[in-house]
Amino acid sequence: MLLGKFYNGIEIHRNEKLIYVKFLVPHRVISTCRINGGIHDDLDAVFNHQACEPAGHCSKSHDLAVRDPEAYFRGICERHDLKENSALLGTAANMNCASIKAKSFRELEVVAICTAGVETNAGRAGDPAGVYEEDGRFEPISEEVAASAEKMVCDNNGTINTILCINKALTPGALVRTVVTATEAKTAALWELNVNSRYSDGLATGTGTDQIAVASTMADNKPLSGAGKHTKLGELIGLAVKEAVTEALHYQNKLTPQNQRSVVIHIERFGTDSVTVKETVASYLSGEKAALFRNNFIGVDRDPVTVAAVAALVHLRDKLVWKILPESCLPEIFVTYGAHLAAAVAGKYERFPVYRDKLARYRFDLSNQSFLELVYRAIAIGFEDKWEFHEKDS
Repeated sequence: MLLGKFYNGIEIHRNEKLIYVKFLVPHRVISTCRINGGIHDDLDAVFNHQACEPAGHCSKSHDLAVRDPEAYFRGICERHDLKENSALLGTAANMNCASIKAKSFRELEVVAICTAGVETNAGRAGDPAGVYEEDGRFEPISEEVAASAEKMVCDNNGTINTILCINKALTPGALVRTVVTATEAKTAALWELNVNSRYSDGLATGTGTDQIAVASTMADNKPLSGAGKHTKLGELIGLAVKEAVTEALHYQNKLTPQNQRSVVIHIERFGTDSVTVKETVASYLSGEKAALFRNNFIGVDRDPVTVAAVAALVHLRDKLVWKILPESCLPEIFVTYGAHLAAAVAGKYERFPVYRDKLARYRFDLSNQSFLELVYRAIAIGFEDKWEFHEKDS
């Protein structure tokens, strides 16, 4: 199925579990592909293939891609009648959830094709690694990793794949720079969607298996020498990739700004989940109010003002960890903004001093568990007071 034709230089097709970009004119390609990766001037196509389902699925195709990437590559080419002078990106994302975005300025045109899934494999640059490569083998870093290696291969299938096509010739240096700009755009999309790392308590910058291929024409005119943020090419790359990643995550994972408006989502990277939040807060409430909280937990979790207060606390906690704010000010910061959270839950901002005094009885620190305890207690204090005051004033 032809999905589109751009700048008389490329055609984008989809066939079963494959999206491929066919070059109608010569392109120079830089890619992270295991086969025909690096920089090439002689490729006819770049394609993106779904090898398995996103979770709990070790298909034969996926297993072959890990064990013998050359055989996997040849099999895909044979099945879809594609030439082997191509570059292949692999993923677990659904090709029907791909996003295509094109941006242009004057004679310059940029096309981004993205598939994206982050639910199981989102990570942050610098997160603890799972394997070490030596002599062509990947060795688990720890016994724990070794024991769960097979599960990791099957479950951690989230990947963001980007194919970027440009209708102008680029210098080799500018071609490499496009990868930097596109990566920054991908990370910007993840941060604006508040995507959490699954391997640390930070926000994700990508996944552990992201891939990219960038193709630029090889016209005889003077090649472009810049692709950074100050250039129009860099701007178009940033806009196209960011929009494509954002839309692909919407299609694949239902990740939207509205769906991310959640207390739980904002704090889950510190080691919690919806059941833990609900039950821990309820444990701090009296019997009737505990039941009331459990029955109305979704309303609290999705309340915009409450989410805003939690987001502020999370951001301040990050600022403390990053040393922008001195840790010596942690007690005042946590207690003050925890009281804001309690007031947001209760809807009683005039009671802020009372909530602050209640939270001041506890000692908090930068550990994840202590921070979660602050959030739990602040929500409980606010919910305990929410209807009590209305009843007395009615």
